Amino acid sequence: MTYEEEPGHGGHGRARGADYAHSVPTLRLFAQARVAAGTGQDDLPGTTVADVLDGALARYGDGFASVLGISKIWVNGEEADRSTVVSDADEVAVLPPVSGGFG
Repeated sequence: MTYEEEPGHGGHGRARGADYAHSVPTLRLFAQARVAAGTGQDDLPGTTVADVLDGALARYGDGFASVLGISKIWVNGEEADRSTVVSDADEVAVLPPVSGGFG
């Protein structure tokens, strides 16, 4: 197996052809997402951001769904969408908008 960077992995070299069927990325939750879920971190199985978020929705319910609807999703510090492929080494972050600053 060669360790070449696969497309769509944001520069985090992964084994080309690696088995993602049993991936369990880390989900990190911030601000209102953390409050709605009752935790700041979880490990949820999935091979895409959509899989991970769908698992979170099933686990955390309607309150979390409301926050997720207004949140940005990042994978390993880069903005991502639901089709982004993830693996065990990845961190999916839910970042709700934060209010504050000058009026």
